[in-house]
Amino acid sequence: MTEQIEFSKVTLRKEISSRGGGIEIDLSTLGFKGQKMAAFQNYLGGGLLGRVGVNDTLGININIKLTEEERKNLSDIGEQLKQHFFNLTNPDTEHEGQSYEQNQIMPISAY
Repeated sequence: MTEQIEFSKVTLRKEISSRGGGIEIDLSTLGFKGQKMAAFQNYLGGGLLGRVGVNDTLGININIKLTEEERKNLSDIGEQLKQHFFNLTNPDTEHEGQSYEQNQIMPISAY
């Protein structure tokens, strides 16, 4: 598993609101030079946020071949980023509201 990431050191941009938003990180120092990853969360309506999704620039480039270990590391980074973003958009959920696991059951979009 990938070490715990210090997101403050790799964050390129973030936009957070009660209606979701997104965060983008630089993957260069995490073993993927020149690549980026983003987590996002959509507003479903009725005060509900959809599950946190993630995408990266490696997944859309069919010319980049990844080893199984690189794919695992990328997946681990994505999971950490999703949890980090969930904590940013839901700072008070430790004592009330929805947990990360409950959030990930939600649809990603209302349409």
